Amino acid sequence: MASVQAAKRALRAELKRRLRALGEGEKRRQSGRLARQVMQHARYQASQRIAVFLSLPDEVQTAEIIKDIFQQGKECFIPRYQPHSNHMDMVKLASYQEIASLPVTSWNIHQPAEEDVREEALSGAEGLDLILMPGLGFDRTGNRLGRGKGYYDAYLSRCLQHPKGKPYTIALAFKEQMCESVPVSENDVKVDEVLFEENKTQH
Repeated sequence: MASVQAAKRALRAELKRRLRALGEGEKRRQSGRLARQVMQHARYQASQRIAVFLSLPDEVQTAEIIKDIFQQGKECFIPRYQPHSNHMDMVKLASYQEIASLPVTSWNIHQPAEEDVREEALSGAEGLDLILMPGLGFDRTGNRLGRGKGYYDAYLSRCLQHPKGKPYTIALAFKEQMCESVPVSENDVKVDEVLFEENKTQH
């Protein structure tokens, strides 16, 4: 177990170096291509209730996807993280414009305040159809290296308890985030598909 943690730490450091070296223009270009891939994706088109992350500067930018979710009349849910645990909810967003007015967390991510009562995606029978996920690194078989807090793994295990079952998961990655293989521990949950530029892997 300790060796897996050490391998993850080393890979996280390497991936952060790669991301720091990635220019703003290149991040925008790849993000634009990935947004189009998502919008054309059959799973996206068939989904009504979609959870999507609000991007950090070193993540694939999701603004265009979020705008499209609202333009298509779908329902959009965004993460609300609890800072001192690995608990995360996916709460409903009313509009794209609303994001700018949400409070900012210590990680500089907009998210609704704790006391802001909103629908949580798993609270009703509909659950979620699709989760678009971030991460630091991925391999072609769907293994994902997160930032080490375990928010998404914990949330996906909650999804498994929901009557609707686990939603389809698509991770969005810059091609620089793709690895030969990602070290995993037993509570790491694979993603169904990783979208990145050039080719698409599915398993």
